[in-house]
Amino acid sequence: MAAADTNDISDRDYVNSLARGLEVICAFTRTRPRMTLSEIARATGMTRATVRRFLLTLVREGYAEKDDKVFSLKPKVLELGYSALSSMGILEVAQPIMNDLSKTLQESVFCAVLTGDDVTYIARTTSDRLVNVSISVGGRAPAHAVSTGRVLLAAEPVDSMHRYLDRVTLQPLTPYTVTSKVKLRAEIENVRLTGYSMVDQELEIGLGSISVPIRSADGRVLAALNVCCPSSRTDLDGMRTKILPELLQASQAITRGL
Repeated sequence: MAAADTNDISDRDYVNSLARGLEVICAFTRTRPRMTLSEIARATGMTRATVRRFLLTLVREGYAEKDDKVFSLKPKVLELGYSALSSMGILEVAQPIMNDLSKTLQESVFCAVLTGDDVTYIARTTSDRLVNVSISVGGRAPAHAVSTGRVLLAAEPVDSMHRYLDRVTLQPLTPYTVTSKVKLRAEIENVRLTGYSMVDQELEIGLGSISVPIRSADGRVLAALNVCCPSSRTDLDGMRTKILPELLQASQAITRGL
């Protein structure tokens, strides 16, 4: 929805219960995939009674499940995101271009979107090599530790990016993970300037990646296009000189297709 349209929404048209229900869904993250009623209430600032009604509704509709006193989301919740992405045509346009890119580079290619403090992978293709990166569609990763996350965070409004940095805990996933918020802010600002992000072994030892944005016709960033490869096969210089030009061409092709 365009910003001008959202400004036209009056308080009378605003459905508070829907907004709060979505807040309950967003409370689940990669680091908090399963939570009790009390934990969700604390995460959302709602009362236990309010959270309970939303959760039981999600359970009844098949978007969540309850195991004793613990709640978690079910795969059906991904349909909410897929509906939006399909309506924009991203998946239909991106997949064949990603397939061609993977054949050209002989590396794994992914497409990801920002979901809270994580990225969620919505499409993938692998090469004919014996060693490929095993990230599944629907898989999530912390935005701070992956190149897709930094590309998507760089596209956020400045105030949104600042709120992210204020609330996030930068977990050290490997000895190379950036855990300084000052350094992460500088990395994100560099992405704004250069238009791409490279990460070396911050998510997993031996894994490097490079990402660029996928834009709509009006320039909005819709997703991130990513190539992952073992560090033993391609170093940072190789990603910049060999992979980046092909990645940018593929991203531009997707934008033209949209």
